[in-house]
Amino acid sequence: MSVHDSSTHPLDHPIWTALTTTQQALAEGDARARRFPTAITPFADMPDMSTESFAALGALMSPQDIAVLFTPDPVTLPADFKIALADTGEQMIGTILETPANGVDIVTLGVDDVPAMIELTELTKPGPFSTRTHELGTFLGIHVDGQLVAMIGERMKPAHYTEITAVCVHPSYRGRGYGQMLLSAISRHIVSRGEIPFLHVFTHNHSAIALYRRQGMEIRRRLHVTVLKKADG
Repeated sequence: MSVHDSSTHPLDHPIWTALTTTQQALAEGDARARRFPTAITPFADMPDMSTESFAALGALMSPQDIAVLFTPDPVTLPADFKIALADTGEQMIGTILETPANGVDIVTLGVDDVPAMIELTELTKPGPFSTRTHELGTFLGIHVDGQLVAMIGERMKPAHYTEITAVCVHPSYRGRGYGQMLLSAISRHIVSRGEIPFLHVFTHNHSAIALYRRQGMEIRRRLHVTVLKKADG
């Protein structure tokens, strides 16, 4: 079934929906395959899994590039691609509970914060984060003594939904409620624009899923996460 089927929910193919709706101005590619610029995120998708679509995706990629797909079904690759990672993730959605900041100063992060943001994401591994990821939406952070110790942001924007991403807290500063405060703050930003917050979390990350449930989110569906490379890369 093509993702263009009108019965498909926008979040069943979040990457394709984002690249053909709200974030289409960022899209590289055409009707056969689209991706975000690699300096922003390695996410890509196609309207179907045909040989022609994979060929179009391959034409967008250098030998060193990876492409990350979020799909409802497992991906079967043609011979000119190889799988670097095949896993599953839970897509969660819902109204996030209000958590007061309790005097903690939550600030909007920008281009000058990118080195600190990359340092924190390399330490905590919340998912792909690169030099231009912050261009996808609002990013918020908490500093302690001048150091960025917690952050959160917006990534994909499929139709009237906005994905929460880069939820991370420095290991030395966990247990202070920073994650819950940031979830609440970014959710307010999203809802104030008339959009619906959602996020993705690996199926095996039970502690994060439990946290998001406590914050008012529920699992909407499971998606397959496939990281692929060209076979000659």
